[in-house]
Amino acid sequence: MKQEITDLRDLTCDDLAAYMERLGLPPARARFVFGWLMRPGIRNFPQMTDIKGEIRESLSRNASMSTLTPSVIEQSKDGTVKFAFRLEDGEVIECVLIPEKGRHTLCVSSQAGCAMGCRFCLTGSMGFRRNLRPAEIVGQVLAVMEFMIGSGVKRTTHRELINNIVFMGMGEPLANYDNLLTALKILMDERGVEFTERRITISTCGIVPRIRDLGRDIKVNLAVSLHAADDETRSRIMPVNRNYDMENLLAACRDFPLPGRKVILFEYILIKGINDSPEDARKLTEKLQGIPCRINLLPFNECEALEFRCPDEEDILIFQKILRDAGYRTFIRSSRGADISAACGQLASREKRNAHL
Repeated sequence: MKQEITDLRDLTCDDLAAYMERLGLPPARARFVFGWLMRPGIRNFPQMTDIKGEIRESLSRNASMSTLTPSVIEQSKDGTVKFAFRLEDGEVIECVLIPEKGRHTLCVSSQAGCAMGCRFCLTGSMGFRRNLRPAEIVGQVLAVMEFMIGSGVKRTTHRELINNIVFMGMGEPLANYDNLLTALKILMDERGVEFTERRITISTCGIVPRIRDLGRDIKVNLAVSLHAADDETRSRIMPVNRNYDMENLLAACRDFPLPGRKVILFEYILIKGINDSPEDARKLTEKLQGIPCRINLLPFNECEALEFRCPDEEDILIFQKILRDAGYRTFIRSSRGADISAACGQLASREKRNAHL
């Protein structure tokens, strides 16, 4: 039976120290190996030039370091860049780099496909393929950093290349909870790329038990894909609501730890004739009472594969005004990268997208 090779990019720094100790290597050197693993462009052990040769040789015999290389890179007219990665088993995932005023936000995927089945989302049309390993989540970040360096983006250190990471790509992050948590610990480790809690946002469609787990296990920003103001509408467009209704979801949001001036971000895709009426807006103002929050309104990104349509601009502005008049910080977010199918709800491997069409 073939021995399974450990992928070092699946390991936190503490796990790496324990692994090295099992190999008879000094665990104190793990922090230096980990630092190399978190550098973009590092693909083999000989590149770790300040690590002793016997350590590198032992690791190369017993372990691997996986690297993601984009199979397709597409750039939008607005500067947004979408990356497709073909994984070792042939599955394809996508992530999106969004530049804005000298800053860069990276939208990463947590699963290949998605099991949530939200009717307005192309990723859901793929169905669920599999969870991503920590190395495949972290690998997206490192691969995009490498691309940015190669594209001439200059920062003092590679840690400063990406300002924010949002888990809003393919998949439901909280449905891949254990791998997500490991990836977060890797990304937030000060011995690596050192993303702070304010720079990472986890978006969920509303898996209530895992929202509570997240609030207990790690400090990050929370975004909730709400997309409706009542259970009937939400269950119709988001099957997850049949298991975790709005009362329980919003109760978990009220209990979510929010130190200082932090708030929960509620995402609300406006769909013509479904959830965009003034009555929907008024219901929403009542539902969210008592939750420190910001609301992002996202006009639906139309595509031939889905039957929904975007509301008229006047209706969008009326919806926003009702929320603002009720005291909620509410913003209309313009879609980025729609011309390359990189906008909200549009991520799906091209093979699956074409099959759906």
